[in-house]
Amino acid sequence: MTLKIENVSVTFSDGENEIHALNKVSLETKPGELVVVTGPSGSGKSTLLAVCGLLSTPDSGEIYINSKPTVGLKRKARTDLRRDHIAFVFQSANLFPSLTALEQVEFAAHMRGALNSESKKFAKQLLDEVGLENRHHHRPAKLSGGERQRVGIARALISKPDILLVDEPTAALDQKRGNEIMDLIHRTTKSKEIATLLVTHDLEQLDLADHHFHLVDGKLGLPATN
Repeated sequence: MTLKIENVSVTFSDGENEIHALNKVSLETKPGELVVVTGPSGSGKSTLLAVCGLLSTPDSGEIYINSKPTVGLKRKARTDLRRDHIAFVFQSANLFPSLTALEQVEFAAHMRGALNSESKKFAKQLLDEVGLENRHHHRPAKLSGGERQRVGIARALISKPDILLVDEPTAALDQKRGNEIMDLIHRTTKSKEIATLLVTHDLEQLDLADHHFHLVDGKLGLPATN
């Protein structure tokens, strides 16, 4: 399933001024592709993910999911489309302190009304795949920052998404753990044929991206080269 946005613009009011969070932005990510968008804080990266994830509606432009336009859909249709096809990995894993790693992933399935013996087995499989074979029954306080982020990735994958939206996954990690998380997202994108859009201010591991764009003041372009 392909995610494509065309000429998307989002404008906010700031007193008497208008801020162009996104200014006629167009991009596309296909199954098995990792598209990375870099940019400084305030460049529009979070707004880009919100629009692509159907959490907000642009002022103009279109978001296509598998070639189908979504901007004009009613709220329930957008919610259903997001639930069935899109998953998010956030900057902070935001885990429940009282739940184990396995319970965190199972809870995501429960919230979708899909917790059964098959999804429980899949939750264990996902934790193994993200390198937490021996950490299923550890709570967040006993997990490192990188391990908590891995739980967040497994939680996102429990719904078997077609599109994965990733927000600053390495922001709270040291370089070694950040590199490991980027490698994990890259491998997952390829092995599960997911269309992945990742936004970050981190310039490490950009060689893993199939496409890399730079966002500044709401405008998207190719990064500058030396």
